Amino acid sequence: MTTHQSGLIPGTRQGKPRVLVLANQKGGVGKTTTAINLGTALAAIGEKVLILDLDPQGNASTGLGIDRKNRRVSTYHVLNGEASLVEAVVETIVPRLFVAPSTLDLLGIELEIANERNRAHRLRTAIDQLMAEPDEDPFTYVLIDCPPSLNLLTINALTAADSVLVPLQCEFFALEGLSQLLKTVEQVRSTLNTKLAIQGVVLTMFDPRNNLSGQVVADVRQFMGSKVYETMIPRNVRVSEAPSHGKPVLLYDLKCAGSQAYLKLASEIIQRERALRAA
Repeated sequence: MTTHQSGLIPGTRQGKPRVLVLANQKGGVGKTTTAINLGTALAAIGEKVLILDLDPQGNASTGLGIDRKNRRVSTYHVLNGEASLVEAVVETIVPRLFVAPSTLDLLGIELEIANERNRAHRLRTAIDQLMAEPDEDPFTYVLIDCPPSLNLLTINALTAADSVLVPLQCEFFALEGLSQLLKTVEQVRSTLNTKLAIQGVVLTMFDPRNNLSGQVVADVRQFMGSKVYETMIPRNVRVSEAPSHGKPVLLYDLKCAGSQAYLKLASEIIQRERALRAA
């Protein structure tokens, strides 16, 4: 673990944290895996990171070792107004990485708050309240793990976010799903969150032996240009095994190809953040 170097990401220490939402309405593309391991990599280089688990399946919480019986206060309680975000936040086994866990109760939240005027702003309000709490060591990054659908939970995440990080599996229908997500992002930008931007697209489950993987990479880079990160996350058995041990792959096997890719991705994201702030 290296210590945070002052000035690495201008402005994050003093100001609000950067809020990145990991979104893709397709399941199985590596959203949760990327949230867990990107959060771990950012924490490893000195950032203080909060992962908000907005997926009712709660896989980000499980993958960080948070037992279901220890989720007495969850993002469900935050969104329905029963608890503040600070009450939901718990420590993980990774130093400087925290999580607000989710439970299956989230499945019903859409019906519960559907008629509320501020239904799309619930999460943004909760994050603002958390940041208003006095803290000598505030969060510098908030990563939001969304469910695999464009529902009210995802809309809340997009409304609260500074930018969107899109995990995209190297498979045949990748671009189809991406187009739909981009339309949703544009709708949210025009109606609920004018500052929302695409931070980048990360290609996951890349297999160099598969000709289709290479074709998908070429197509996505042609379609999205410089928005696609150079770093690609390889298909890697250690990445798949790690969640069953309640650990990020960086703790499970630091030297495997998947861990090294996530460290590179974190570095690339920080460089992109620095460029955004300098612009």
